Amino acid sequence: MKNIDYPRFVTEVPGPKAREILSKDKRYISPSYTRSYPLVIDKGEGVVVTDVDGNRFLDFSSGIGVCNTGHSHPAVVASIIEQAKKFLHMSGTDFYYGAQSNLAEKICEISNMSDDLMVYYGNSGAEAIEAALKLVRYHTKRSLVLSFFGAFHGRTMGALSLSGSKMIHEKGFAPLVPGVTHVPYGYCYRCPYNLKYPDCNIYCVDWIKEDLFKRVIPAEEVAAIFVEPIQGEGGYVTPPKEFHQKLHELCREFGILYVADEIQSGMGRTGKMFAFQHYGIEPDVFTLAKGIASGMPLGAMVSKHDIMSWSPGSHASTFGGNPVSCQAALATVELLENGLVNNAAEMGEYLIDQLRKLQEEHELIGDVRGKGLMVAIELVIDREKKTKAVVERNEVIERAFQKGLLLLGCGENSVRLIPPLVVCREELDKGLSILDEVLKELRK
Repeated sequence: MKNIDYPRFVTEVPGPKAREILSKDKRYISPSYTRSYPLVIDKGEGVVVTDVDGNRFLDFSSGIGVCNTGHSHPAVVASIIEQAKKFLHMSGTDFYYGAQSNLAEKICEISNMSDDLMVYYGNSGAEAIEAALKLVRYHTKRSLVLSFFGAFHGRTMGALSLSGSKMIHEKGFAPLVPGVTHVPYGYCYRCPYNLKYPDCNIYCVDWIKEDLFKRVIPAEEVAAIFVEPIQGEGGYVTPPKEFHQKLHELCREFGILYVADEIQSGMGRTGKMFAFQHYGIEPDVFTLAKGIASGMPLGAMVSKHDIMSWSPGSHASTFGGNPVSCQAALATVELLENGLVNNAAEMGEYLIDQLRKLQEEHELIGDVRGKGLMVAIELVIDREKKTKAVVERNEVIERAFQKGLLLLGCGENSVRLIPPLVVCREELDKGLSILDEVLKELRK
């Protein structure tokens, strides 16, 4: 049994050193950033984050789903140092080095798909989405795309145009990229059609074919449907298996490309290497970032070989596929294959089971959902009416921080629990006990 001596505080939070940095940050850093609480990190190891004043926190945020192998995993750090001693950059868009092709080969292998694949590199999830949007239009010669309400694909203009999560993301930036239509996602807890699964027969997908394609959009002009296997910023909405299967069938029927955004759900987070593997489908295109390189900047857009048909010069990135990031990604994949994906599945099952026990005790928890260690609780004031507990959600996150547990919100009223995939049962129990304590305080 692991001895858990964290969270642990040696000063108030934020402490004096943290307050000094916060003051400087306010003066010099863009106010567009969103910070949930005043954590000023000094170092991280595994699931523990230590701030500049020496306070230790239990991290159930993973740097927003990035540090899947834990903070500063020794194997990842060693790979970074080894590559940095050789060379830092040579631009893989104009020259060649083995790290790019070795990683691309590995990504194709772990996808376990029946078709041959090719890989494009960028620096982030948004860049991967931008590349996918350009590719699907280039390949199909079609201009329209579908995306979903609740989706978040990034903040650059194409990715933003596909997103439908929060108005603040779009306010003031019009006009966005034209040709994008949003449709309802398979959000069974809050079905927009007031139907019940499974009796609904996945009406939300039928509606696209029987209504949207007949009244508004010609199906033969739709290049692709962009979809998160599990919605991230929209609330960790986890649709039934039939949702993706039926959506995939719709794409096949009309020659539309199915694009899976695996930026947050990929790289072992859900207990499988990629979340689409839970649903028994193979996307035409999928995008990766966040956990791909354990914190080093890297994004990838992967497509079936025949789809990546664009010509040299059509799209490229100076820093995409940086050799240091690619080596970090190779080390990351090795760790995932050698036990962390399985641990995510095992620990995720335990986490969801324990959260459902908390749900029995706390009326504020309306829904528990997720796969692997991509888990959320949706908070409601009234379970029957499902009134969103927005203020209470924010209070849960703030109080948890004050007790040493790092959480993040998603959607308007959900709390996500996404610890690094190295987390053990004792660490989950510690985090759950803090969450339970916070919920009891709010109940009073």
